[in-house]
Amino acid sequence: MSRTVVCIPTFCEVETIGEVLRRTRIALPDADVLVIDDSSPDGTAREVERVAEQLGNIELLVNPMKAGLGAAYRSGFRLVLQRDYDVVCSMDADLSHDPFVLPALVGAVADGATLAIGSRYVAGGAIANWPPYRRALSRYGNRYARWMLDLELHDVTAGFRAFSARALADIDVGSTRSSGYGFGIECAYRIAQRGLPACEVPITFVDRTLGKSKLSTRVAVEELLLVTLWGLRDRVTRRRRR
Repeated sequence: MSRTVVCIPTFCEVETIGEVLRRTRIALPDADVLVIDDSSPDGTAREVERVAEQLGNIELLVNPMKAGLGAAYRSGFRLVLQRDYDVVCSMDADLSHDPFVLPALVGAVADGATLAIGSRYVAGGAIANWPPYRRALSRYGNRYARWMLDLELHDVTAGFRAFSARALADIDVGSTRSSGYGFGIECAYRIAQRGLPACEVPITFVDRTLGKSKLSTRVAVEELLLVTLWGLRDRVTRRRRR
């Protein structure tokens, strides 16, 4: 059986993190959970500690400041890669990702994928409760990233994932640069560059009903700039090799 850890970054998720942890424990009873909290001022860390006492196998890593989603994942992944895990999962703490999909993602990695993405944009995938502008931003952002980086995946911005721990080490995830949601794109891009197998599992993404979205204009611009930079660099490199 694969030894699995679920990494959940949090910032001001006190209203939802308890339910996320309880559902995760039901979905993957034998998995460990690592919550990476960016010093939430709302008591998220205390709620994690309270639920951890009830459920067990839940660890809390508190970062000294809020430095972005990418930085949170890097700190968490560095920690878990020091341990003997086979599969490393990532998911949001706002109930937009259904923990009961985790077994399918872990199973895909067990079957040979180095990355399994919970995808909104493959057959069977869907988005609930998003306004039209959010749908357009996400869909066309994904299409641009796929085209610019020559990726076969359809949902490269999705944060609901399972990785082979060996693949995370292979792509040197600690050296990634993205501070926001571009982190997911960067990981998928590095995996594709190495020719490692990846797949997508359809999910229904449900927009948060509690708390506020972490997506900002600055984060969206960062994704666009990084994707453009990587894509142009690849095109220049290919031309030089001809």
